[in-house]
Amino acid sequence: MKIAVIALTTLLLGTAGAYAAEPAGTATINGQKVYTDAQGMTLYTFDRDTAGKSNCDGDCATRWPPFAAEAGAAAEGDWTVVERSDGSMMWAHKGKPLYTYAEDQKAGDATGDGAGGVWHLATAD
Repeated sequence: MKIAVIALTTLLLGTAGAYAAEPAGTATINGQKVYTDAQGMTLYTFDRDTAGKSNCDGDCATRWPPFAAEAGAAAEGDWTVVERSDGSMMWAHKGKPLYTYAEDQKAGDATGDGAGGVWHLATAD
């Protein structure tokens, strides 16, 4: 019986680790399911990024703050961690680095969608 309890406990703990929480939440904005940060702020992708590499630095990163990954964050499934040119870490989904937009004032704002023809809602497909 003791062995069965230990085996079950090990199985349950292993399963819990396999289903770690995603780093982003979701919301429906303009009829689309999109990713959001912990404060509910809309996340965006940038067409000028390449898979797993952010190309938004300096003034760009001031207007489009990277979706920061906490120390020790680890890739899982479609979620990866990207190292930026300044050494900080940010989240990416399916290889696309994610950003918020400084001009969005509250959760649910999506004023950056389509900006410059290169910024888009990070949709949760």
